[in-house]
Amino acid sequence: MHIITRKRLNDFAVLYPDVKTALQHWYRVVKTNDFNSFNELKTLFPHADQVGKLTVFNIAGNKAR
Repeated sequence: MHIITRKRLNDFAVLYPDVKTALQHWYRVVKTNDFNSFNELKTLFPHADQVGKLTVFNIAGNKAR
């Protein structure tokens, strides 16, 4: 998993504090796991969607994507 910049995540969390905890949890899980396939990722994030080469995650009950 390649996250381009954490700064944007932090900036988003400042603007939308109700998703901050969920976003931090998502970041920790993604950074500490090495997913070998989309199906493997779906075991931890069952609501993730694959859109072309990108993966869309539903954060905080779909308050953020």
